[in-house]
Amino acid sequence: MADPVRRPLKSRQTAWASAIARGVARTGLTPNAISLLGVGFASGTAASLFGAAGVVGSARAGLFVLAAVTVQLRLLCNLLDGMVAVEGGKGTPAGEVFNDLPDRASDLLALVPAGYALQGIPCGAELGWVAGVLAVLTAYVRVLGGAVGLEQRFTGPMAKPHRMAVLTFGLLLASGALGLGLGADSLMLAVTLGVIAVGALVTAVRRTVAVIRALNG
Repeated sequence: MADPVRRPLKSRQTAWASAIARGVARTGLTPNAISLLGVGFASGTAASLFGAAGVVGSARAGLFVLAAVTVQLRLLCNLLDGMVAVEGGKGTPAGEVFNDLPDRASDLLALVPAGYALQGIPCGAELGWVAGVLAVLTAYVRVLGGAVGLEQRFTGPMAKPHRMAVLTFGLLLASGALGLGLGADSLMLAVTLGVIAVGALVTAVRRTVAVIRALNG
């Protein structure tokens, strides 16, 4: 039976992920250090997006691409820390804390600055904060279920991998719009944050209802 506190990921079963995890394990890098490295990449996402807020044209497009790359590198860290801990046998008693808590900081570092990167969009910063807070709420409900003795639920529609996939796609779309001179980059990014916010709210509600039903038997 699968570990109930481990997110089910198809990528974990791929040959490339196993090869990278084995290589990382041989370097001596610990799972906890990999988790913290993910926060470092998320900080790169934040820096790119805050930088994009003050520039236009090709510089802004390039920063959006850089933000998308660091989002994916953060997800790679999220994949590898668990694989090195479990498959590599390097888990620690505090591993669950390092596995989950840094992710909440990474969610905020990725989503909140995206709101500040919006140009000419009313309440753009607020939109980023709403998306970030709701993303953290989905994880809170998941962990709460585990705290009351239930299996943690990683259901969507806007669980972490889905949020980051949508954000990556939105950033690349915004960059492409700038490259083509369409001038709709902020609108595309605002729609992206709106989709994430609504999806995260639905996800939090679904998980909460599932926890309550399970507790009520």
